[in-house]
Amino acid sequence: MTATIGTPVTALPTLSATIGESVPALVSTEAPANGSTVSELDALESESIFVFREVAAEFERPVILFSGGKDSIVMLHLARKAFAPAGVPFTLLHVDTGHNFTEVLDYRDATVKALGLRLEVASVEDYIADGRLRERSDGTRNPLQTVPLLDAINGHRFDAVFGGGRRDEERARAKERIFSLRDEFGQWDPRNQRPELWSLYNGKHRPGEHVRVFPLSNWTELDIWNYIAREEIALPSIYYAHERDVFERDGMLLAVGPYSQPRPDETVTQRVVRYRTVGDMSCTGAVASTATTPADVIVEVAASELTERGATRADDRVSEAAMEDRKREGYF
Repeated sequence: MTATIGTPVTALPTLSATIGESVPALVSTEAPANGSTVSELDALESESIFVFREVAAEFERPVILFSGGKDSIVMLHLARKAFAPAGVPFTLLHVDTGHNFTEVLDYRDATVKALGLRLEVASVEDYIADGRLRERSDGTRNPLQTVPLLDAINGHRFDAVFGGGRRDEERARAKERIFSLRDEFGQWDPRNQRPELWSLYNGKHRPGEHVRVFPLSNWTELDIWNYIAREEIALPSIYYAHERDVFERDGMLLAVGPYSQPRPDETVTQRVVRYRTVGDMSCTGAVASTATTPADVIVEVAASELTERGATRADDRVSEAAMEDRKREGYF
């Protein structure tokens, strides 16, 4: 797949693995001459950057969902490229379940500080504490994120919400347009999708409605990792092989922690694992792995026959339509 490149893209400095106190100035790189061809990865980057700029032009109060997961990290990297040498003109929003991995939250906070960005946090824990939500019997909090998310969108009057969903992850996400309209209740109707021919995106919405925007829609997990390797993007350490106490449940390796405890018949072992996706600790599984670099991960992903969500997310296994049901209600 090739494409013609037009607008030059600005290269970004890499953030160190520890996310330093400051970020060096952006450095421009010379773009190829008009008419030259670029790789598929360059074409995907160009499309995503176009989406960010289109939203900035069409909407008043966009926000980026940023959890510190790999897809949201790549999305933020692309947003920085889209507006360099200026800063990212969007607020960040994280719906915190209270059951997140410490490594991911540390990365989130360090990144926000290093780049001087504004972060809004909607806490599921707060909603449970004051009775607006009730803890689920299975202890999983991912499905409880919908109400805090919609309240944050309405409270801050966000009219465009960037999400890191990709079409290769799951069936319901494969149905999404890049610009996906949500009604005044934050709900999604998969039968009422707008055409997006010739990369024309329709951001029109009535008061109270908003648009979910997915700039990574056409990327695959392999594309994400190839881009991480090429751009030298730092990630939380749990994306690479490390030793962790785990136990097996329903074919997944769950980490032993305050929110994920083995049952009497489940044996805890120390394994070398990594995470393909991160979310609520109680429903996100690890995979056995020796991959310690992006190049190692690329080899593993290329050989995998399962998507990262299909292999490691218990909340998507409730039913074949679990994700679509949650998205209809306003989930990511």
